[in-house]
Amino acid sequence: MKTADCDILILPGLAGSGEEHWQARWASRLSTGRIVEQDDWHNPDPDAWCGRIVEAVAQASRPVVAIAHSLGVVATVLAAPRFPQGVVRGGILVAFPDVETTPNLPDSVRRFAPVPRDPLPFPALVVASRNDPYCSYERAEDFAYSWGAAMVDAGESGHINVASGHGPWPEGLMRLAGFMKGL
Repeated sequence: MKTADCDILILPGLAGSGEEHWQARWASRLSTGRIVEQDDWHNPDPDAWCGRIVEAVAQASRPVVAIAHSLGVVATVLAAPRFPQGVVRGGILVAFPDVETTPNLPDSVRRFAPVPRDPLPFPALVVASRNDPYCSYERAEDFAYSWGAAMVDAGESGHINVASGHGPWPEGLMRLAGFMKGL
């Protein structure tokens, strides 16, 4: 599948993705990509976030590829059972945050727990770092396997965001291209 053949829904995490974040850059660079906006990026509500994602998927005019980061990953997994069947063709899930066991997370983020472990209804890649402060690699791997997703070891890449040096993140774009070829 080519990016021109699908709607690419970009699903940021807590606080959204500022203009230097790879997700914002991808949204401006990919002709069929768009960020799914949330009403409140700083005080997330699981029902509202999931509802907005389900709505975006339902309104898509082509097959959907989801690209989620951080809390956007959890919201996508929570929303997945409500997606119209067969519309979402794939997902790249980057820097899954362990909202169940990571200490010192805001209560608004903890409300996204528990994270479902049911297989996802679409092929997915989970991209995880070995030194992500919000989730151990082993825990991300455990969730990936329960979701039926392939695991991508991003090495020591922090939370794969601007703070960890991943503004443009060209390696991620290459991973996206390879993933799209297999869809």
